Amino acid sequence: MTALSPHRRLLVLATVCLAAFAINLDTTIVNVALPELSKQLDATTRDLQWVVDGYNLAFAALVLTAGSLGDRFGRRPALLFGLAGFAATSALGSAVGSPGALVAVRFAMGACAAAIFPTTLSIISNTFPERRSRAKAIGVWGAVTGLGVAVGPVAGGLLLAHFGWPSVFLALVPVTLIALVAAWAWVPESSSPASARLDLHGLVSSSAAVGVLVYTIIEAPNRGWGAPATVAGFAAAVALTAAFVLVERGRSHPMIDLTLFRTPAFSAASGSVTLAFFALFGFIFLVTQYFQFIRGYGALSTGVRILPVAVTIALGSLGGVALATRIGTRAVVTAGLVLLGTSFAWIAASSAFTPYPQVVCQMVLLGLGLGLTTAPATESILSVLPPAKAGVGSAVNDATREAGGTLGVAVLGSVFTSLYAARLATSSFAGLPRRTADAAEGSVASALGTATTLGRGDLLAAVQTSFMDAFHLACLVGAGVCLLGAVGARLALPSRVPATAPAPVAGRPAGETRPAAPLPARTAASGSAQARPASARTAPPEGDPDRAAPHSAPGADRGTAR
Repeated sequence: MTALSPHRRLLVLATVCLAAFAINLDTTIVNVALPELSKQLDATTRDLQWVVDGYNLAFAALVLTAGSLGDRFGRRPALLFGLAGFAATSALGSAVGSPGALVAVRFAMGACAAAIFPTTLSIISNTFPERRSRAKAIGVWGAVTGLGVAVGPVAGGLLLAHFGWPSVFLALVPVTLIALVAAWAWVPESSSPASARLDLHGLVSSSAAVGVLVYTIIEAPNRGWGAPATVAGFAAAVALTAAFVLVERGRSHPMIDLTLFRTPAFSAASGSVTLAFFALFGFIFLVTQYFQFIRGYGALSTGVRILPVAVTIALGSLGGVALATRIGTRAVVTAGLVLLGTSFAWIAASSAFTPYPQVVCQMVLLGLGLGLTTAPATESILSVLPPAKAGVGSAVNDATREAGGTLGVAVLGSVFTSLYAARLATSSFAGLPRRTADAAEGSVASALGTATTLGRGDLLAAVQTSFMDAFHLACLVGAGVCLLGAVGARLALPSRVPATAPAPVAGRPAGETRPAAPLPARTAASGSAQARPASARTAPPEGDPDRAAPHSAPGADRGTAR
């Protein structure tokens, strides 16, 4: 890709951030509509899980494939195709009339999002090759992600108050179309056909492995974790993963160099992103229902009350990248996961009608924790990849986000559903007709409707108690996962991300790389560097990341600016 002027680079950054904004707007604008969907479409809690996870499943299964295809055939066409498809499927979502049809549309939306998201980060990586400017651009990208989370609930609440649930899907169309026009006008072409050769076997096996695994996890709570179908699903996922590893290790041009996972700056950072989005998606799925079902807030009021977590995600993303360059990635990411775990534990200890200012403090901790974790970890992942592999590297980052989010909704949602149903089954609802009790156990909205219709305070109290018991247990699970992740990040992440990109390996084609070893630390006494390999002696002095060695050999990544 030819050099771009500073003004053009800013336009490119604004465009890909707008595309990422549309994806994240979809996540929260749909979540705030879940209670309304439950009422208007007679959707059960399981249906609502699939409305969220159908999107995530398609995204997670296809994102590696989309990233690799974007690297080979062009990131600009992939972005344009994804945006056009996302606009069309969003419009279609507003016209469906059943939970099953809506889930099908959400699968299609997830497939289009899988084409968009890898290209946003890979375009940033190729537009900003210097590490310092790239880190700042990723910080802005992370902040815009938080902005999408912030605007979604408020916009969704406004739309639900005046136009009904179909409007939350129609609202995504103009945002996506603006991003489409901007991408057509300003985003230059870049591709790497030489170093990103099409790996059909890798594409098929990776998509199948991720798809089978995520589908099995989502369905396991309903089928039973020990059911034959669940066991077979996990076995198939393991077999497909093993096939993918064997295929990739035998390829001269693999879709992704599996040796990257030996580098903690890549593998541990990916795990941290997974856990952060496990926490975020699980929290959003539950808290929107808590605010509307238990606190009685309307959709707009719920959206406004979620703003603190969204705004602090943006602040944490910007601050996290800046802090990582000063005190190191490990310290910042570990602190972020600790904040996430602390916020979940605090929520688990709160009462049903906790004063809202206290809830704000809990959400601030959660938002800051997410921002401090994801932005530095994302920059760490991209720092060990050459621009020629930016699409696949970005896809790995995006796959970890979606896998974490899917698991968050599936695991925390299933924990919540199981305990809620068990508690309700032993309450006053046990004396109602079986059909009415079953409906109440499967849907909080149905249970509240029954209590209101019959005018029985004991039934209302049973719903509130069952909901909060289940909510608290799900939050305890979330706290445990995040705190264990903090321990893992502290042990596995390097203190600082290497300043150099992966160096080409002798005997391999240009563009195929292995991670460079981290630079040795300077001694505290002398300030001089320890002995290091000759290949590392050309590294820039600490504090001058813009002078880092090029990511790849000249000509490895090419394209023309339009």
